[in-house]
This record gives sequence, C-alpha cells and structure tokens, in this order.
Amino acid sequence: MKVIFLGTPDFAVNTLKAILNSNHEVLAVVTQPDKPVGRSGKPVFSPVKQVAVEKGIKVLQYNKIRLEGVQDLKELNADIMVTCAFGQILSQEIIDITPHGIINVHASLLPAYRGAAPIQWCILNGDKKTGVTIMQTEAGIDTGDIISVKETEILPEETAGELFDRLSVIGANLLVQTLDLIEEGKATFTKQDHSLASHVKMLKKEDGIINFENNSETIVNFVRGMNPWPCAFTFLCGKPLKVFKAQKIDYQNDGIKCGTVLVANAKEGLIIATKDGALRLNEIQAEGGKRMTDNAYLLGHKITVGELLNG
Repeated sequence: MKVIFLGTPDFAVNTLKAILNSNHEVLAVVTQPDKPVGRSGKPVFSPVKQVAVEKGIKVLQYNKIRLEGVQDLKELNADIMVTCAFGQILSQEIIDITPHGIINVHASLLPAYRGAAPIQWCILNGDKKTGVTIMQTEAGIDTGDIISVKETEILPEETAGELFDRLSVIGANLLVQTLDLIEEGKATFTKQDHSLASHVKMLKKEDGIINFENNSETIVNFVRGMNPWPCAFTFLCGKPLKVFKAQKIDYQNDGIKCGTVLVANAKEGLIIATKDGALRLNEIQAEGGKRMTDNAYLLGHKITVGELLNG
C-alpha cells in the first residue's frame, strides 16, 4: 500500500524504518516543525525527519496540520496514513483523506493508558505487563477500534527508557503486520470498552520530585518511570540531586521522619527513610556533577546522617 507516515520522536523511527523495509511504499513523511536547540538557536531536524532526508523521502511540516495540510495530503493519493507519536491532533477532514483512513501505533494495551506518556505511567503504577496497540484513528483521543495487540512483560528493574526502546521495536513489527492484514482484507476491528479506559497526562520536569512519604516500592517504581526523563530528583542541602536508580531496603526506621538520611558511607551507600522502611539511592547525580553510584559519590562527598532530603 501507499503510505503517508506521520511521526516525530525517536519512538517513531523504528516504525518508519520497518515500513521502508516492507512491501509498502512511503510517499511522504509528516513531522513536527524543526525546533531551535541550544544557545545558538539553530533549528534541528526531528529524528523522523532525519531518517526521511537520508532516504530521500518527501518531508511535510505544519504548525497545524488540520489547517495547512489537507490539500497536500490529498494530492499524494495515498491508500492509508500511519501515525506514531506525531504530536498533533488530527481533524476528521484529515482522517477521511485516504481510503483506509489512519492507523496509529500506541504504546499501551488500550483502552488502558490513553493519552500521553503511557510508557512512563505503566511503570510509575507498578504494572507487570504492557504492550502496543494498533488502532484505527478517530476524532477522540485513542478511542478508535483496535486492530492488533502485542503484550510484553515489564522487567523488574526496567526503566521507562529501556521499555521505550523495546516497545518501539515491538510496535514497528506489529504495524507492518497490520498493514499487511489491511491490504489483504483480513484485518479485524474491535470496539474498545470505554468503561475500562484510563487516561494519563504528559509529564513535566517538576513531576520528578520524590515523595519519601510513599512506600519504598512505590518510590522505586517512580524512579524507574522517570528515567531518563524527566528524571526523579530530591534536594540535598537545598540543591537538586537526581536519582536514576533506587532499591528497597529492609530497615526498621522506628518512626524516623521520611526523607531522613539513615546511612551515608562509601561502603553501604546512601540510605533514606521512607514510609515503610528505607530506600537506597543507588545511582545519583549532584548539580554540576556526573552520574555515579552512591558509593562513588560518598568517597568524595560527605552527607550527614540525620540530614533531611526535601523531597
């Protein structure tokens, strides 16, 4: 089939490459406008645009596709459009352009985790499994018919970044299989049970602050879910301390205030009081410093036992 691909970040790259390596033809790529980065403010291509340029594929970019892109997309005479983390809301006029409409790669087991950041939220919530859903796009947010689903277990120590990479590959393979089914007329379309739906919001940098009044396991999942972005953090002596990995510790803290430093030495590491015991901050990064283990950090920095982390 002739495909128009809409996507922007790293997560979408594997899907684009999988279509390019299939029997289907990518007529054009639609991606978000280039964004200025760094002090120079020089515009930088999105990861999807970078691949498209390297492969010599037509690239279209719109500030608002529903207002600017309709005629361009119609003129391509594609059979179907594919979206994967595109980043703009599509109008019904856009959805109706191609004979097979639009199918979307969504990184959750719909109807759970509709909306933004489903990968982070399933880890934040301590889920044991997740997956990818290929759905037919409609005007609602992730409400369309389900075409294909692939489940996967979430590994015990897996971070959002690591799961992101795995789901990107799973989604890419599943998308191509789904395109094949649609082309062959073998695809099935199943209505979602909207009563089972859950919705998640986009994460912001400030959402990364650790609440040590939670249980240790909850905080461990929080740190995993925030890694690599926006990254979990607390405050040590009023300065931010990023936390990349944490571990539940069996420790009787006898009612010590949550967030209190219980242990801080290069041999045992950095251990903090929580609601149900204690937590070790295995990998940390102080402001202006490098990411390192707590043992390595404590070889060169003193943290006082009894000090309170303002999380």
